[in-house]
Amino acid sequence: MPTYEYTCDTCGRPAQLFLSFAEYDRGRPSCPHCGAATLRRKVGRVRIVRSAAARDQSLSDDPGLDMLDQDDPRALGGFMRRMAEETGEGLDGELGEIDGRLEHGESPAEIERSMPDLGPADD
Repeated sequence: MPTYEYTCDTCGRPAQLFLSFAEYDRGRPSCPHCGAATLRRKVGRVRIVRSAAARDQSLSDDPGLDMLDQDDPRALGGFMRRMAEETGEGLDGELGEIDGRLEHGESPAEIERSMPDLGPADD
């Protein structure tokens, strides 16, 4: 069942309603908090599902890849973030820390020195 998000113009509170398409088409729902029929629909984010091949193609077509200044930590951090968004992968943990530090202008060499456990284990 689709989720619809609203903001009530009377009480100002957000409302998330689970409505069937038929219920949505019938008219305006009431605010679950104050009962007013003054809900305003919020437009949510749109996601497009693509194949791995389409994502890879999009990344390889990115002009930023060819024009990436590898000596600019901010550019590297921005590219890392775009890749993560494009692939749907998060930048959690160490990757998030590295990305944040790059985007603040810290050099990869400085980051590597301060995080000696990065990279593959030497077994």
